Amino acid sequence: MPRIDPSRQEPAAPDTSSREKTIVKTSIIGIIANVFLAGFKAFVGLVTNSIAIVLDAVNNISDAGSSLITIVGTKLAGREPDKKHPFGYGRIEYLSAMIISVIVLYAGITSLVESVKQIIHPETPDYNAVSLIIVAVAVVVKILLGRYVKSVGVKVNSDSLVNSGEDATLDSVISASTLVAAGIFLIFHVSLEAWLGAVISLVIIKSGIGMLRDTISQVLGERNDAELARGIREMVLSFPDVTGAYDLVLNNYGPDTWNGSIHIEVPDTYSADRLDQLIREITMKVFREYRVILTAIGVYSVNTKDEDVIKAKERVSGIVFSHKYVREMHGFYLMKDQKAMRFDIVISFEAKDRRAVYAEVVKDVQKAFPDHKLQVAMDTDFAEE
Repeated sequence: MPRIDPSRQEPAAPDTSSREKTIVKTSIIGIIANVFLAGFKAFVGLVTNSIAIVLDAVNNISDAGSSLITIVGTKLAGREPDKKHPFGYGRIEYLSAMIISVIVLYAGITSLVESVKQIIHPETPDYNAVSLIIVAVAVVVKILLGRYVKSVGVKVNSDSLVNSGEDATLDSVISASTLVAAGIFLIFHVSLEAWLGAVISLVIIKSGIGMLRDTISQVLGERNDAELARGIREMVLSFPDVTGAYDLVLNNYGPDTWNGSIHIEVPDTYSADRLDQLIREITMKVFREYRVILTAIGVYSVNTKDEDVIKAKERVSGIVFSHKYVREMHGFYLMKDQKAMRFDIVISFEAKDRRAVYAEVVKDVQKAFPDHKLQVAMDTDFAEE
């Protein structure tokens, strides 16, 4: 299977430089906004003796750091593939998203520690109108910033921006809570800042753990994108004489960067040159439509001439699909002279014991064909929903 050079295909490959510029621009906006907010909040917190506002200012500094990490990660991820990393550096973006998650988690733990200290040794805040107006403006700015950063992150498929946007939204909740605490203090003369800070810290910790868990899951490797996999299969099946498309595996090397492989079923009457042309056409069309490079296309030959083989396949298929958790059967091949039969089955992850289901299928087929040697492979549908 020849490799595809994305730069030589039509239409042109996605403009990764444009995506990088968008992420960097958005991150710079985040840095500027957070630095200004941190300065204002630090001043207000020190003047009013408010631990909650001071911690909020520190949190803004950590957000600026997160945006800086996003810029560095995006720049590194945009490096061209080389001999050491032939699939590129796209996965660095996942690592930068992980670092941001750790920063959020650390900020939550630090805030919790400081809030507990304030509960043990309380200090009386001293609010004024100017300080509360500044905090109120900060709430609005953080809400708008969070929505903007997250929307851009979703648009360009950047987990780092999405995490930063979610963090900014949490910050707006923190800032709003300081206003609530100030209102309660001014009306009822009861200081709930430290307790409120502790509750919010727990929310931040939970959010940080969730972000970290999701990012680690991506680094480990998640199942195929179901919508992408479905589209590729349907496209492959749209080619004349392709009667089946199986074993699709998509390997992710960063946002919007995919390589993959698939098996197709074609009639046994196909010549080598005709098959070669079909594989090339499938490879090119999948790349043009989905920007996925199929580095390998395996072939299953479907018997169209031997009636005994066709009937045997129908009989085996009936036995196989009588089992609840079997999703697919493909690659059937019968060697009559050697009395040997082989095929693959896909068993759902919903089965409590997939190997037990596999053993039962093989047992029942062997019972129906006692004089045949079986070669049955248990496959996995990596896009199973």
